Formats: sequence, C-alpha cells, structure tokens
Amino acid sequence: MSSLTHFTLIEVILKFPIHDKNISIRWFWLLSECDVFLFLECPYHKPLGFEAGSVSSEQISCSNQEQYTGWFSSWLPNKARLNSQGFGCAWLSKYQDNNQWLQIDLREVKVVSGILTQGRCDADEWVTKYSVLYRSDEKLNWIYYKDQTGNNRVSLTFGFESSMGTPTAYLLRPPIVARYIRILPLGWHTRIALRLELLLCMSKCS
Repeated sequence: MSSLTHFTLIEVILKFPIHDKNISIRWFWLLSECDVFLFLECPYHKPLGFEAGSVSSEQISCSNQEQYTGWFSSWLPNKARLNSQGFGCAWLSKYQDNNQWLQIDLREVKVVSGILTQGRCDADEWVTKYSVLYRSDEKLNWIYYKDQTGNNRVSLTFGFESSMGTPTAYLLRPPIVARYIRILPLGWHTRIALRLELLLCMSKCS
C-alpha cells in the first residue's frame, strides 16, 4: 500500500463568493502508483510505527524532558508506544498541569488521520482529555486542530480496563497535513500517562 509522502499543497482562492449551504470540498493527490481522493474523512489508515518501533526515540519529545532523571528516566517520551508492557511502559509527565505536551516529528509532511491512545499498563493512570496541535515547519506557529464542528478538544470515555488495554481511537475529520504533531493533555485520571499510535491516511489501492 502506498503512503502519502510526496505531494504538493495548493492554495485555491475563490474569485467570487459561494452562496450555498451545501458545499463539497475534495482534496486530490496524484501518486506514482495510484490516485488518492481524500475527503473530510480518510477511508484507509496505516499505523505510523510507534508500536512496531519504526518511529525512533529521537522523533518523540516532551515538555521538561531535560528534567527526566532518576526514577523518571524510565518514563521518557519514547516509552509512549502503543501496547508497551513492563516497567516504564508509558510516557509519564513529571508535572500534572495543562502546560505539558508530547511531540512527534514525522520527519516530513504526512497526512495524519487518527490517534490511538492507552494509559499506563501497570497502574490506574491515563489521559481523559487532550488537544492536538500541528505545524508543517518548526518555524511556523502551532495550529490547534478542530474537527468538523469546531471542537478542539478530544474527550475520552472509557473504564479502567480499556484505558490500560484496548486502545481508544480518535479519527481526525478532517485529517491533519503536517510534519509536527503535539498532544496536550487537558484531563487525566491520577496522573498524565500515555501510550499512543498515530494513523496515516492511505489510498485504497495496493
């Protein structure tokens, strides 16, 4: 299956305003192997590689990372991998406030279509609400992701078992086109603890 790794962003400015309550917007990419039609919801998804290990430790960072010494050195941001097990099985924020974040560098602009999250594997700790920020270049300002309703917060509802086991999926509608993704925990149970996987938008051809 081909990934969306090579495309050109095009800005379209309407010469005349559109006065219609029913407007359809479609993005189009032409790949070397197939055409990809991306609507407000991506039809196919592929894990970025947190769980598989193809996302390197250098691609994952967090707030106050230079302070992760001693016991916290086992709970670094690179431990935020879906289904990670054993001691140090998640990213634990050193501080419990709304100024903490986990950041992923995709190394190139990609189309991110979803986020899978879990809490800590061995304790009653997990994130209950978060916001997503993104940008295509480190020189640009961060943009808050908003869904089709204008909401910029993801509220998660799950019990103790699902927070530690079954991943909770949030599909991005519309998907995000960016290189950098930042997760900002806004609510948590006991402590900010996170394991995750990002989903990439894929074409339906193989």
